[in-house]
Formats: sequence, C-alpha cells, structure tokens
Amino acid sequence: MTEYLIKHYDDLAEAALVHLQLVLLAMVCSLVLAAALTVVCSCSGKIAGIVTGLLAMIYSVPSLAMFALLIPLTGLGKTTAVIVLVIYNQYLLLQNFLAGLDSVDKGVTEAAAGMGMTNLQILIKIRLPLAREALAAGIRIALVSTVSIATIAASINAGGLGTILFDGLRTMNIPKIVWGSLASALLVILTDRVTRFISPHRGPA
Repeated sequence: MTEYLIKHYDDLAEAALVHLQLVLLAMVCSLVLAAALTVVCSCSGKIAGIVTGLLAMIYSVPSLAMFALLIPLTGLGKTTAVIVLVIYNQYLLLQNFLAGLDSVDKGVTEAAAGMGMTNLQILIKIRLPLAREALAAGIRIALVSTVSIATIAASINAGGLGTILFDGLRTMNIPKIVWGSLASALLVILTDRVTRFISPHRGPA
C-alpha cells in the first residue's frame, strides 16, 4: 500500500486537483442559481412549495441514474457532471436558504417596511444578514455532498479521485481501490471540518 503511494502520489495529487476544480465550478453555478430561486421563492409561498417539492423529487433520484439520463443530451464528461451536481445542490441550498429567511423575526421586517424599505432592500439588508447561519449551513451541506457525488462522476469520465477508485475496481487493483477510497473520504472529512471552522455559527460544532 505504501509503495503505491510513494510511486503514484503525483497521480493522486492530480486527481485531487481535478476533483476540487469540478467541485468549485459546480458550487459557483449552484450558488448563483440557488440565489435566484431563493429571491423568487421568498416572494410567494405557493411558488416556494412547488419549487421545493419538485426539487425534492429530483433529489430522490440516484446520482448514477441522473447521470445516465443526461448522457444522451450532454454526453460523457464534466459538463454532465456539473449539471447533475448543480441540480442536486438546489434542494439542499434552497431548503436551508428559505428556512433561514423564514426564521427572521417578522417584527424586524415589518419595522423595516414601516421605515420605507422595499422588499428587495429588506431581503438584502435585513433578512440575509440575520439568516447567515442557516445560509452557511446550507452551503456546507451542499459542498460536502458535492465532494461526495463528484467521486461517482468519474464513472462518466468527469475525472477526479473517483477515477483511481473505479480503475482499481475494474482491474481489481487493491492499492488503487484503497487509496482512491481513502483519498475521497479524507477530502469529504477535510471539507466538512474546514467549512465548520469558518462557519459564522458560534455554538458547538
């Protein structure tokens, strides 16, 4: 096992870099779309119910099945992987974003409205800052989920640490299986630890 790490640490490092690039791209796209959906859903409870219900249905679809459904449309590779990751993240992000905004004391928002602030101003200047802990929690959950699912995306030639794992499974190469699995798990744990550390939440982790 150690011999494989010594000889192929560069392969692991390169795969980890590709993995992180995929995750970063997916998260940026996810946050932009989730922010737009949050603004729309915060304006209407009915719309919020429909959108979150639809996203919950999509989220229940296994990731491999979702990859398979999109391959005929977007082909193999990173494009399909990013689309799937962004779709899955919407449920996680939107649920937490809306919950955070709804937790803001209505008396505060009513007072802001009485001062002449518009709904958009109240959202940006009042509700978002007060809901930052819930927003951060949603981002952390989505980020950890993205790192995990990105490993499976290697099955459609998206690259990343899953490439080493799946190649090991295909060839029954035990060191590749072990190090591919271990590296993927460590990246998930590290991501969770780092995001918890920088979270605005001040209570116990």
